[in-house]
Amino acid sequence: MTTSGNPVDFDAAVAALTAARSVTILCHVQPDADTVGSGLALALVLHRRGVPVWVSFDEPADLPISMRSLPGVQHLVRPAEVPREVDLLVAVDCGSAGRLGALADRLAGATTTLVIDHHRSNTCFGMINVVDAGAESTTSLLARLFDAWGVPIDPEVAHCLYAGLVTDTGSFRWVRPGTHRLAERLLDTGIDGAEIARTLLDTHPFDWLPMLSRVLGSARLEPGARGGIGLAYAFVRRDDVAGVHSEEVESVIDIIRTTAEAGIAAVFKESRSVDGRWTVSLRSRDSGPGAQDGVDVAEVATALGGGGHRFAAGYTTHGRPEDVVAALLSELG
Repeated sequence: MTTSGNPVDFDAAVAALTAARSVTILCHVQPDADTVGSGLALALVLHRRGVPVWVSFDEPADLPISMRSLPGVQHLVRPAEVPREVDLLVAVDCGSAGRLGALADRLAGATTTLVIDHHRSNTCFGMINVVDAGAESTTSLLARLFDAWGVPIDPEVAHCLYAGLVTDTGSFRWVRPGTHRLAERLLDTGIDGAEIARTLLDTHPFDWLPMLSRVLGSARLEPGARGGIGLAYAFVRRDDVAGVHSEEVESVIDIIRTTAEAGIAAVFKESRSVDGRWTVSLRSRDSGPGAQDGVDVAEVATALGGGGHRFAAGYTTHGRPEDVVAALLSELG
């Protein structure tokens, strides 16, 4: 594992990928464009090399609509179709085995396991771990792996890589030196960056609007949280999301985080199937009035059983709404 600014050794990963005779690629539960884009880009490369490959994720049952136009979706299979035994299993954009959901049981049947990820909280659960906490996205890390492997990046692969890059950087709001160079390199293959971004970030069904109205009505502000940095939060109830896909629910946090009076944002999302279970998305500003150079929400999420990035993290919890809020406020201090 490396941290920002340090080189990553890709040799073991390249050797494992080159030698693999069959490969399973697993994305995290509630998949985003970074995990799916990484999985499909790698699948495209392996398939062209004649290697049998399967890509999957545990839940939800279907790929979010916004990602169905990504090249390589033909390699996606249902969890039940993922082989129990495989030569190489690759987990992409997963900070821990728990992020694989029920598919974590496939780790035991792999001759070799490889983790490719950019979460600082990564537990390095693979036999080979390519983890760079300084990378903007897992797709950007994969681009470097392809270079080390000598694999050309064609338009289909570039499309998948760009999908993860544009979403995990918040449409290039959170970048590092080299981010725009990578974006330019991918765009130079001929992909339509504007259309990819529009499909992934700026397209919602009409049902998203009334859902958003109900959820924003639950928004609350705790200005004293974290020594006055402030917390803005909202609840997404089970009844709020009837007819709305998970990707629409995930977009709520990006609205709550715009609150000027709070340097921290949280969205509590009620499980559709398990009473009293909530998945919580956390965000913090990296700078600005009241942010004090940003709260490390990965540290907060890890203490509550989750993980993530410094400015974007999450966890799962159980209890009554007032109790889960109280637990978060207690951890924030």
